[in-house]
Amino acid sequence: MTQADTVESNGTTVSAGPGGSVSGVFTVPGDKSMSHRSVMFASIANGKSHIKGFLAGEDSLNTVAAFREMGVVIDQVAETELVIQGVGVDGLRAPASDLYMGNAGTGMRLIAGVCAAQKFDTVLTGDESLSGRPMGRVIDPLKLMGADISGDEKGRPPLKISAADGLKAVEYALPMASAQVKSCVLLAGLSATGTTTVIEPAVTRDHTERMLRSFGYSVTTAPGGHVSLEGGGQLHACDMNIPADISSAAFLIVAASIAPNADITITNVGINPTRTGVIDILRLMGANIELLNKRSSGDEPVADIRVQSALLKGVSIPEALVPLAIDELPVVFVAAAVAEGKTIVTGAEELRVKESDRIAAMAQGLVTLGVDAVATPDGMIINGGKIVGGTVDTFFDHRIAMAFCIASLRSETPVIIKDTQHVETSFPGFFALCSQLGLNVHEV
Repeated sequence: MTQADTVESNGTTVSAGPGGSVSGVFTVPGDKSMSHRSVMFASIANGKSHIKGFLAGEDSLNTVAAFREMGVVIDQVAETELVIQGVGVDGLRAPASDLYMGNAGTGMRLIAGVCAAQKFDTVLTGDESLSGRPMGRVIDPLKLMGADISGDEKGRPPLKISAADGLKAVEYALPMASAQVKSCVLLAGLSATGTTTVIEPAVTRDHTERMLRSFGYSVTTAPGGHVSLEGGGQLHACDMNIPADISSAAFLIVAASIAPNADITITNVGINPTRTGVIDILRLMGANIELLNKRSSGDEPVADIRVQSALLKGVSIPEALVPLAIDELPVVFVAAAVAEGKTIVTGAEELRVKESDRIAAMAQGLVTLGVDAVATPDGMIINGGKIVGGTVDTFFDHRIAMAFCIASLRSETPVIIKDTQHVETSFPGFFALCSQLGLNVHEV
């Protein structure tokens, strides 16, 4: 049975194909990971924080709604600007209803760490996709800390969290590299007695550590992937400018790399070294990518990214880069589909438990489009060649939808993409931007 057998189609279908030149200067929405975290940290800080560059997508707006439910005053003074009156680590109030996190695994896993320490009960729910995703990875360490938290019989949402009777610090070795689990444990550790330490088996994105420091909270790191903080402290409000999301920029980077005579610049993109795996991978494939005007925005490095057309070649992607590009791999698969030679991806089993099984979804779609692609348990083998065109399923996954839209740049016939409505969760205005980018995009 395919993934398509498990869902019913009731969304928006889009037709995409090449229609013009890929050139110009572009901006993409604010970083989703940082947008979630900025709302959480500002809400439990003392004082008023001003957040600019916020991603006004469905996922991060659900995080805003959750903290409003817990008594935090959050004013959306402009589409991408928030003013948040923090209530302190101990100032949240019991919500009147369940906290709905929509499609956001980041939102649910991180907020679980916050709610696990509260003196009131909470229930975290999500949409159909999120309700099928594994939450045992945060339930287990939170229980070790003394939290009363449970999911269904398979550890899936809804998550039911009962009032805490005090949390204790732990030293927790992550079974797999996961910034979400690391962040969940650290957030719970803010209210725990003692020093909470997370040990990572591989480097993951470090927005939580950087942002906690921006809010005045000490976080220490040590060799061997150790990240530690002492419980019982306070966060202090700050003003923050969130850079553009490199996960969103990745779609434009691949577009310009595979389109003929392309030359684009994407402005003010976050280039945190724990997130630039996609650039490293594409450069290994021969992409022509320049980082211009490097600078800092708060505690995060940013740059303008210039990309020109290139003749890509297939590579065996180093496993060390995979955790640093896990969300961008669907569009990397598209680059591999038109590269010369074979691309092999291993160590990416985390893709199987994202908004969809992204390995299966991308392999199925690429084969439908005429690409020689074979799914493996932890990745994919792709022999580059032609993209013929056809109709593909997204399985209600925003990154699958956007990846196949970019694939249409090199397709001989239109790519028809089903169920694209979830693109709004991370990239509002994506299809309009694709039209500016030189694609012929319209609803069917």
